[in-house]
Amino acid sequence: MVNIIETNNLIKSYKNTKVVNQIDLSVEQGDIYGFLGPNGAGKTTTIRMLLGLIKPTSGDIQIFGKNLQNNKMDILRGIGSLVEYPSYYGNLTGLENLEAIRRLLQVKDKKRNLEILKVVGLTDAKDKLVKNYSLGMKQRLGIGIALLGSPRLLILDEPTNGLDPAGIQEIRELIKTLPGLYGITIMISSHLLNEVDQMANKVGIINQGQLIFQNSIEELRKKSNPRIVMRTNDSLHAESILQQEGWNVTLKENGELEINETEDSKIAYITDKLVRKNMEVYRIQEQKRSLEDIFLEITNKRGVIS
Repeated sequence: MVNIIETNNLIKSYKNTKVVNQIDLSVEQGDIYGFLGPNGAGKTTTIRMLLGLIKPTSGDIQIFGKNLQNNKMDILRGIGSLVEYPSYYGNLTGLENLEAIRRLLQVKDKKRNLEILKVVGLTDAKDKLVKNYSLGMKQRLGIGIALLGSPRLLILDEPTNGLDPAGIQEIRELIKTLPGLYGITIMISSHLLNEVDQMANKVGIINQGQLIFQNSIEELRKKSNPRIVMRTNDSLHAESILQQEGWNVTLKENGELEINETEDSKIAYITDKLVRKNMEVYRIQEQKRSLEDIFLEITNKRGVIS
């Protein structure tokens, strides 16, 4: 696949502090790339460098296969962005806001305004003053403005920040439709893994300025390390029986047995073994860490997680 964004050893320092430290991003064409990290991790600084709003201290940024420093204006024409909060004219309607930006971008097709309003779900509110929009509507208008110039790349910085659950779902569903509608690549930053998990196919996790994980969302899920938890009438005896056979089993403080196996055939064998030893098996369940647990573990560690 073609890399739409690629950075090499990207660094941004303020005085003696590296806010972004040797970041190597890789965003492929068609990705919805979730850029994750706690508040203050360096997400917005990285995005501002990608958009040419601030200069890197060192390192290289390639977008659409071109060096950003040498082809800035050409590259930026192919990028739509929403950084932090959307900019709009409160005393103009939604349609009038889009028309103003359409003229600035010199987009020839005036019908593009109505197309964008339909995509972001604001057709019924097109004649309403934007100052009277809800926060979710303003966010959708901001995304619409970012889409107006038919970008190849859409960069969204915390687009669900401050929204209620209904607004978050609206933005999430909108973002998921865009690659299919326009074939664009999306990079979305967030500190909420649960939100990114429902949108992204690839994730990069930044912490204290360093990229500590970058891979598919499926690879992140594999770190959940699922295990089987079993409750019996005599877990101490059950632990002894299973350990004698070489099973990796631990007796927890609450009396449950934790078995580092999840294959159906192995769990069936273990259960049958205990029953044949005249033991009563009360409960068998699979437990695994949530993605939030994995995210917290990764960001609380130092160094890159492979």
